[in-house]
Amino acid sequence: MIEVQSVGNAKANEPMHGAEKDAALAVVGDFAHEIDPVVAKRVLRKIDLYFMPAMLIGYGIVYWDKAILGSASLFGMTTDLELSVVDYSTTPATTDTSRLSWATSIFYFGMLAGLYPMTLILQKFNLRYVFGPVVLLWAITCAATAGVTSWKGLYVQRFFLGVIESVIPTGFMTIVSSYYTQEEQTLRQAWWFSGVGWFTIIGGALNYGFGQITYGALTSWQYIYIFAGALTFLFGIWCCFMPNSPVTAWFLTPEERVVALERLRRGQTGVRCQQIKMDQVKEAFTDPKIYLVAIMMASAYAINGAISGFGPLIVATFGYDTLDSILFQFPVGGVCIIFIPLCGYIPTIIPNTRIPMLIACCLPVIAGCAMIWKSQWGYHPATPVAGYAIAGFFGPVVSLIITIGASNVAGATKKTIMAATTFVAYTVGNIIGPQLIKSSTKAQHYPELWEGMIICYCITIVAAVVLYVILWRENRRRDEMELDEVLRDKIAFDDLTDKQNPFFRYVL
Repeated sequence: MIEVQSVGNAKANEPMHGAEKDAALAVVGDFAHEIDPVVAKRVLRKIDLYFMPAMLIGYGIVYWDKAILGSASLFGMTTDLELSVVDYSTTPATTDTSRLSWATSIFYFGMLAGLYPMTLILQKFNLRYVFGPVVLLWAITCAATAGVTSWKGLYVQRFFLGVIESVIPTGFMTIVSSYYTQEEQTLRQAWWFSGVGWFTIIGGALNYGFGQITYGALTSWQYIYIFAGALTFLFGIWCCFMPNSPVTAWFLTPEERVVALERLRRGQTGVRCQQIKMDQVKEAFTDPKIYLVAIMMASAYAINGAISGFGPLIVATFGYDTLDSILFQFPVGGVCIIFIPLCGYIPTIIPNTRIPMLIACCLPVIAGCAMIWKSQWGYHPATPVAGYAIAGFFGPVVSLIITIGASNVAGATKKTIMAATTFVAYTVGNIIGPQLIKSSTKAQHYPELWEGMIICYCITIVAAVVLYVILWRENRRRDEMELDEVLRDKIAFDDLTDKQNPFFRYVL
C-alpha cells in the first residue's frame, strides 16, 4: 500500500522545512502564474536543444567504451593481455574465456561500488562541479586502457572506470525529471538512451575502421581506446557548463526560467532540492515499486552484458570473419535507434501505455533468443542472425523501465535513490550476462545464455504486470479522495515525495 501524507500535515510542517524546499519556490512562489503557450514552446525547444544532443552523445560513449571490449578482443587484445587461455592438454585443445567474462563483469562491480555515493554527491553539489571533473577523469581513464599490459591491470582499470561512469546514467535520469513534465519525460529519457543504438552503429563502424590499421607503434585496439578517450574529453568540456536546474539555466532568460518552472508545477514532481533527507531515503527503500523496477532492470539488462562483451564473438561462430562479425552489430543498433524513440513518443499521444509497451517489447527479445538457441548454426545461417538482430528490442525495454522508474517518483532525495537503485540493478544484470557464456558449450549454441535470457524476460513481464496493478489501484484510490485543489499549486515545490503528495498521479 502506498500511503499518502495529508495535505494538512504537509502544510503545517512548512515553517519547519522551509529551507528544505525546492530552489524553484524562491523564483515562482506558492501560487501558479499564467504562462504564454508560445513562450512555453520556446522554452521546451531551448531545453531540448541544450540537453538532448549532448546527452545522447554522452550516453552513446558510455555504452561504446564498454562495448569496445568485444571488438578489441577480436583485434588481439585477448592474446596481448592473456584474456583467453588455451589448454593444449586436451584433444582437441580447449579455450577458456573466463578472464574475458570477468573483464566485462568487473566494470559493473566498480559501477556498483560507485552508484549510491556518486549519485548522492551529485544531488548535494552543483551539477557542473561534479559532472565536469568526473567526465574528464573518465576520459583519461578510458584512454589509459591502451597502456594496460596484463589482464590483471585491465581488471583494475575497468573497476575504476565503472566507479567513475556510475554517475552518468543516474545523473541523466534526474536531469530529465528536473526539466520536463511527466508527459514529456518518456520521450526525453528515450532520446538520450537511444545513444545505445546510435553508438552500436557508429562505434561499430569506428571499430571496423580501426581494425584496418596494420601499422604504427600501437595495435588496433589501443588506437580505439585512445580515440574513445578523446571523444569523452570533448563531452566533459560540455559538462563543465551544465546548469544546476531550471532556476539557474543560463541559456534561458529570466522570464523563460519562470515559465520553465511553472511548466513543472502541475506534475508535482519538484525540480531540485540539494538537501539529502533521510526520511526520503527510508521511504525509498520501503517502497515496493522501486524494487519492482529494479527487478525489471536486472532481468532485462542481463542480455546487454553478453552482447556488449561477447556480441562479435557470438556472431563469429556463425561463420563470419572478424571484421564482418562487427558489422552484424548494426541491425541491433538499428532496432534501438528506431524503437527506443518510438516507444518514447507513443505515450505522449496515448497516455498510460508505457507498461503495456514494455511487455510487448519483451516478446521479440524472447523470440530472438529462442531463434539463436534452437536454430541450425552452420555456415552463414540466416535464422540466428535474424534472432540476434531482434534481440535488440532489449533497448526499448530498458528505456521504458528507466522512464517508468523516473516518472513515478517525487522528492529530490527519493528520485536520487530511485535512479541509483535502478542502475544498481543494471549492474547486476550486466554482471550476470557474461557469466552465462561458457566456452565449453559453444558447440551447443551457449544454451545457458539463451535459456537464462528467456527466463529473465519472463521475470520482467511478471514484475511489469504486478507494478501496473499496484499503480493503477493507487491512482484510482487517489481519484476518489476529496482534495482542496487550491493547495495543489502551493505544495508543488515543497519537495514532497509521491507518497506524501496526494495530488501526484502515477503514469502507467
